[in-house]
Amino acid sequence: MTIETCDFKGKKVIVRVDFNVPLDDNGNITDDTRIRGALPTLKKVLADGGSLIIMSHMGKPKGKVNPKFSLGQIVDAVSEKLGVKVQFAPDCAKAQDVAAALKPGEVLLLENLRFYPEEEGKPVGIDKEDPKYDEAKKEMKARQKDFAKTLASYADIYINDAFGTAHRKHASTAVIADNFDADHKMLGYLMEKEVQAVDNVLSNIKHPFTAIMGGSKVSTKIGIIENLLGKVDNLILCGGMTYTFAKAQGGHIGKSICEDDKLDVALDVIKKAKENGVNLVLGTDCIAGDDFKNDCNTQICPANAIPEGWEGLDAGPETRKAFAKVIEDAKTILWNGPAGVFEMDNFAGGSKAIAEAIAKATANGAFSLIGGGDSVACINKFGMADKVSYISTGGGALLEAIEGKVLPGIAAIKGE
Repeated sequence: MTIETCDFKGKKVIVRVDFNVPLDDNGNITDDTRIRGALPTLKKVLADGGSLIIMSHMGKPKGKVNPKFSLGQIVDAVSEKLGVKVQFAPDCAKAQDVAAALKPGEVLLLENLRFYPEEEGKPVGIDKEDPKYDEAKKEMKARQKDFAKTLASYADIYINDAFGTAHRKHASTAVIADNFDADHKMLGYLMEKEVQAVDNVLSNIKHPFTAIMGGSKVSTKIGIIENLLGKVDNLILCGGMTYTFAKAQGGHIGKSICEDDKLDVALDVIKKAKENGVNLVLGTDCIAGDDFKNDCNTQICPANAIPEGWEGLDAGPETRKAFAKVIEDAKTILWNGPAGVFEMDNFAGGSKAIAEAIAKATANGAFSLIGGGDSVACINKFGMADKVSYISTGGGALLEAIEGKVLPGIAAIKGE
């Protein structure tokens, strides 16, 4: 059964969406791409005459209730986008009565799933090294099953439309599916589209293939980087990880962000790129600031010779030229992660240069795939969403799919 062929009339439908949207200090949504992405699926259920239970996580509350990550903050925004007043269940595991009372056309949003440790299914407050860890994990997995069963009990049909978390085997993304037969669980429209886009990139890579990996940490991207070294012709590494690479090679980086315990990993990436014949492009200069503020003093300096008390906050002019040159000639482009602190206008230039080069390449026939919250926010900030081939709502999920991993959220529905 697919979402297109299913008739939801008179049915209660629980949909896992990815409403992990960025909020400002006042709880206002700064980028609603993810909410917009889920609308076709949610509207189909309502149009058919079904009632809707929406569930999502937000942030990393680590299994504890934290008002900063409450989905209550987005109820009005979701109501406005759906054109229906959305009800809110302040406890996702105690929503039986509200769910049961839903009439066709009504919508209920559950509170953050990750307020319960059972959602992620990881034992809390015990180290992996602890001899009791395995026992705790087993116990938590049993609790996770029960938690998933509770969520499933609210509805007749389960739809997973949260590509952003499809790479996690969580209660709401995979375990819950065991409570529904094949005719009562399916992928949402967004999920179908995402799976298709990944297939497009992987089954049909046109060379040169250029991947741009940004963001602050090497550690979170290392698996992907190593995997890409076997696939790409050019790999641009930018953003905060620039300074880990600069320091690894003996450079001075002032007070720039750096993972001191990953210097050997950085050197290893450089070595592996050589062995694979991949052109590894690192920033040579940067725009440094004397404070982490938009209006701090700035100077342009080499990325490996930043004065004491200064930190690299964006790619410099030479680096931007080098990046653009490599991107403009590409036929397949993958971008994940910004080149600087793009949220501050004075340090958005590096990311903008990347976006402009990608737009140019796309206009010349390249297939460009943008994934990951920050890159998507970049593209939207520069008003260039219509200038790239595909924008993915999933960062980690997209990258793992590109790594060739089976995504549990998709397997749970397709029964793979």
